[in-house]
Amino acid sequence: MGKPTGFKEFDREKVPWRLPVVRINDYDEIYTEHKTEQLKTQGARCMDCGVPFCQSASGCPIDNLIPEWNDLVYNNRWKEAIERLHKTNNFPEFTGRTCPAPCEGACVLGITNPPVTIKNIENAIVDRAWEEGWIKPEPPKERTGKKVAIVGSGPAGLSAADQLNKAGHLVTVFERADRIGGLLQYGIPNMKLSKKAVQRRVDKMTAEGIEFRTGVNIGKDISPEDLRKDYDAVLLACGATKPRDLPIEGRDAKGVHFAMEFLTANTQKSVHGDSLNGRFISAEGKDVIVIGGGDTGTDCIGTSLRHGCRSVVNFELLPKPPEARGADNPWPEWPRIFRVDYGHEEAEAKFGKDPREYQILSKKFLTDDAGKLKGIQTVAVEWTKNDEGGWQMSEVEGSEKEWPAQLILLAMGFLGPEQYVAESIGLETDGRSNFQAEHGKFATNIEGVFAAGDCRRGQSLVVWAINEGRGAARAIDVFLEGSSCLPAPGLTLGTSLAGV
Repeated sequence: MGKPTGFKEFDREKVPWRLPVVRINDYDEIYTEHKTEQLKTQGARCMDCGVPFCQSASGCPIDNLIPEWNDLVYNNRWKEAIERLHKTNNFPEFTGRTCPAPCEGACVLGITNPPVTIKNIENAIVDRAWEEGWIKPEPPKERTGKKVAIVGSGPAGLSAADQLNKAGHLVTVFERADRIGGLLQYGIPNMKLSKKAVQRRVDKMTAEGIEFRTGVNIGKDISPEDLRKDYDAVLLACGATKPRDLPIEGRDAKGVHFAMEFLTANTQKSVHGDSLNGRFISAEGKDVIVIGGGDTGTDCIGTSLRHGCRSVVNFELLPKPPEARGADNPWPEWPRIFRVDYGHEEAEAKFGKDPREYQILSKKFLTDDAGKLKGIQTVAVEWTKNDEGGWQMSEVEGSEKEWPAQLILLAMGFLGPEQYVAESIGLETDGRSNFQAEHGKFATNIEGVFAAGDCRRGQSLVVWAINEGRGAARAIDVFLEGSSCLPAPGLTLGTSLAGV
């Protein structure tokens, strides 16, 4: 490394977010400008650790060459850094903004010290590359004449499209929504991932020859069988879009919504300025309760604050995580510790306390005579281990409580893909209702039809979707050509994959 003793000399220093009391007044990204000297210093903290777990199976799912571009940033070789970053990651501005950074959880320095600010450095590299004009359309020099249809334009579909286009195939991406991006467009709020950043990549891919068709619902507007007839291969990258419900008494109350209904409509109206004909869900002046933690719960908190909610509370069923790793959570596993995300920070800044309430079980939605939501009834729970060592939950007697709420958002994750595509062509699914296809091969039980991303593996991270899209692209290229020079996770660019 450029500074072998850097990890001894410099402390971890993250690129700060904008002040919470300022940023809750707009939908602009929460990030501040990158400072070159700070990033150089942070790059210097990357150790010459011998085995970089940050890019291993326990770290980065797409095997980003993290120590290499950390060193390049330290040595002020930014253009080489983006070239190195693009070898493994089609969209580093997406992961640099949205990824929880399992690479940092697996950083060797993290055994004894705070880990390297890998995510900040990645984001800075790609942002500078766009600013400098280093990222330009690069259409393939030759075309194979083979056509591939991709259903879904989330990170899995987009990364597969990008890779297959580089291989020279003619790629068409079908998206049922009105804009390209899938969860990048409508599942992640603008303050965390600017829609201009998404469109910028889509524009580049369009200039490189990829066709995007919006407002087309495969399985309803066009049958999958027709796609099979018109294209040499089909990739299903539909995502896991079936939300987990909360079927307790009063579920039909007016004011209970799935998180994605709320977030999608907000982006359409507040960011794109669309007219929603009454579909916009406003939190203005309301007591809001978000049920479920994770990124989606945080996004609901942040969006509610920007609407001008009267209060916001976040229910979590599990206990509050510890401040540091437990004995059952050793390095390099992902550290299951207490974290404060942007929405939590903003709620505390506005209302004076963290919005999360732990070990809360929802029992009944409360309504007025008109069926309108007015609150929710809950009970506290305890978690204990049974004789087999497994965790079991029990309700705490006498802990019943009623909470006022005029808007409740369900952010409890997703159960898998919607089934109408699978049912229409006889696609096999696994025990969790995901499309059945082996990782690495991505082939379904139907010849020429592949599956990747959340619809295959279940709800996961953006970086895992990119892993799946890249892997599926390589598998499709082999299917079409008999061999492939596209990289796969764990393999360097240009490696021959003939017949694999």
